[in-house]
Amino acid sequence: MINFDKISIDQISKRDLLIIIQALDYTYENTKIEDFSKLKDSLLEELRLLAEVPTQDELIKILSA
Repeated sequence: MINFDKISIDQISKRDLLIIIQALDYTYENTKIEDFSKLKDSLLEELRLLAEVPTQDELIKILSA
């Protein structure tokens, strides 16, 4: 089995990214396991920086379009 530390997101659709973000948020809201919230925030911040978008809310609007 190949070990890897990072993966590429270039093959993931905007819709799939939005679903992942929503799933992390839903899971956090229903379990209160902080790791889900931290992962969602980390993912949003990395995507925001890659897309050069000023805010996470703006990124979510782009993913929702």
